[in-house]
Amino acid sequence: MDRSPDTMGKLAESNGKAAPCLAFTLLTAVRPGEARGMRWTEVDLGDATWLIPPERMKAGRAHRVPLSAAALAILADMQVARRDGAELVFEGGKKDQPLSDVAVSKTLRAAAGRRDVTVHGCRSSFRDWCDEVASVPSEVAEAALAHVNPDKTERAYARSDLFERRRELMAAWTDHCTKVSGQHGSVPQI
Repeated sequence: MDRSPDTMGKLAESNGKAAPCLAFTLLTAVRPGEARGMRWTEVDLGDATWLIPPERMKAGRAHRVPLSAAALAILADMQVARRDGAELVFEGGKKDQPLSDVAVSKTLRAAAGRRDVTVHGCRSSFRDWCDEVASVPSEVAEAALAHVNPDKTERAYARSDLFERRRELMAAWTDHCTKVSGQHGSVPQI
C-alpha cells in the first residue's frame, strides 16, 4: 500500500535537516544517495531541471530529473539555509559532507511510523503508483527511475529520455504525494 501522502504530511511537520532531503527524494523518485549527494551546480532552477552526472549514477549515464513545484520549493528553502560556499544541497552537520544515510532512514521510519520501511522503497512505491493508479507507460516510468533497458536492440532505437512526458508524470506524482489534508505542495520546513 502506498503511504507516500501520509509520509509527506509527517515530513511537512518535521524540523529536522533530513526531512527536506527525504521529501525531495520521494518527490523525484531518485536513489537516496543521488539526492544526498546533490550539488548546486547540477541544478538549473530556471529550467526546473536537475542533471545528475554519470559518475553519480548507478548505470554510469547522466540523468535529467524534472523538478516539480514542490521539489523547487524545497530547493528554495535549502538555498535560504545554505552555508556560505556550500556545494551540497543537503549538507550534513559537517561542511562538505552529505547527510548520512542513517539520518534520512531514521527520518523515514519516524514519518512512516514503521521500522520496516526503506528510503529506496519509495522508488518502489512510485513504480507501483505508475502502474496501478496513473497507468503510465512502462518506458516512461522506467526512464523516470533511470533504469536502463536490458534489450540492446530496443535501447539502440529508444534514444529519447522522454523528458517532457516525465515532467508531466512527476507533477502528477507530486500532486499525489502532497494531497494530505488538502495541502497541495506542502513541503517540510528546515
